[in-house]
Amino acid sequence: MTEPHALIAVEMGIDTHQEPVVFLRADSEVCRAEGFNANTRIQISLGERAIIATLNVVTEAVIPPGQVGFSRIAWQRLGLTGGESVTLSHAPVLHSMSAVRKKIYGNQLSPKEISDIIQDISAHRYSDMQIASFVTACVDRLNSDEVIALTQAMVASGKRLSWPAKLQLVDKHCIGGVPGNRTTPIVVAIASAAGLVMPKTSSRAITSPSGTADTMEVLTNVRLSLAQIQATVREVNACLAWGGAVNLSPADDMLIRIEHVLDIDGVGQMVASVLSKKLAAGSTHALIDIPVGPTAKVRSQHQARQMASLFDTVGKALGLKVRCLITRGEEAIGYGIGPAQEAQDVLAVLNNAPEAPADLRERSLFLAAHLLNMAGQADLATTVGQAREILDSGQAWAQFQRICTAQGGLKAIPQAACRLELGAGHSGTLLAMDNRRLARLAKLAGAPISPAAGLRLHAKLGQALARGQPLFTLYADSQGELDYAADYYANNHDLFMIGEAP
Repeated sequence: MTEPHALIAVEMGIDTHQEPVVFLRADSEVCRAEGFNANTRIQISLGERAIIATLNVVTEAVIPPGQVGFSRIAWQRLGLTGGESVTLSHAPVLHSMSAVRKKIYGNQLSPKEISDIIQDISAHRYSDMQIASFVTACVDRLNSDEVIALTQAMVASGKRLSWPAKLQLVDKHCIGGVPGNRTTPIVVAIASAAGLVMPKTSSRAITSPSGTADTMEVLTNVRLSLAQIQATVREVNACLAWGGAVNLSPADDMLIRIEHVLDIDGVGQMVASVLSKKLAAGSTHALIDIPVGPTAKVRSQHQARQMASLFDTVGKALGLKVRCLITRGEEAIGYGIGPAQEAQDVLAVLNNAPEAPADLRERSLFLAAHLLNMAGQADLATTVGQAREILDSGQAWAQFQRICTAQGGLKAIPQAACRLELGAGHSGTLLAMDNRRLARLAKLAGAPISPAAGLRLHAKLGQALARGQPLFTLYADSQGELDYAADYYANNHDLFMIGEAP
């Protein structure tokens, strides 16, 4: 066995997102001695610390002799400050990749095999390509036993919030696929105002223009530590935090990042993702909203029932009480799509503003009532009235403000630099809208990376429109992004179906 080779570490200032990359000269003695080539996985060590990174080979003009370049994330992961002598060697063999290959060929994985894969992903031993292989191999090919094992492995991969024994903690999640469906902040405000304990940790967007964490981040600080989450919940019964900031299920966050790039969201992985976060947060009850519509993520009642059954099976196996609600998903909820636009709708509903979207308000009340009922506060007919009273009286808005204050204060909603209003191409009734392409339109405008980007609808299904009547307004931070999104719409006018009402 050859001894590892030592080189001086230098930061290249190159952003490779979350995948560590190192750079060696093509004429490097290390490359020749070890047989390293471009895309080789290598181990870089500094004392007892080590990372695994992907090798990129550069020309002699890029790096001086005797040095190895680091991307930003590789530099951070190894904890370098500059000038250190690091050693390079071949990366250890990843035995869990044999299980990934087993799944690629359609075979069932054991709990041990799934655990080994998740442990290696959590330890940053997998490249993005290897994670993508696992993700795609599992899309709609996991049975309930595998989903249970995947959920358990994800929970074990990170930290867990601890709470007093026998404390009932409730949570709520929407599986997505319907733009603008930002009910969570409203539901959390109502439920916690009613006395329920709700430590809500949410994800950022995967395939949508905004996740709950993205929308909440334009209103308050969501990057809370575990201690801050616990302190906030002790103070105001709830929080609205980004789960990725507290390492509750780090392997899931890595899978989500790859799913985002691939624009896929398999059912088994989604169930494991959702429930692992609930369990890691210490939740005892979870309400799951499953919207169904022709262009939603779930397109049939049969598919929704299958998903609900899987949620129920995994929840029971892991001691979590789950209730799934199958809801309507034919059109976007609310008027805003994108972090800032959705935040405007949330505040309008909480403030009982005349312009508040009625569909977002009613859906939030429906979900909050079920959550109160799940927690045993009263029968459903009673909790429906209870939720409405909390919202109508201003208690929910006061509670939301308390939550934001405890998390660092309520912020002003950012405004986009550029906007463009687009009208109906002809008169008629708005009969349908394509949720998937509507979400894509908002993403092309820059959402959620640009919080102020997105769009605002001016019409809902069933509304009569005159030719040229405003249909929606696009928002972007640059003219280029605005033009890019507008060009997409110019080639996809049928994402809104305007015709004669039946």
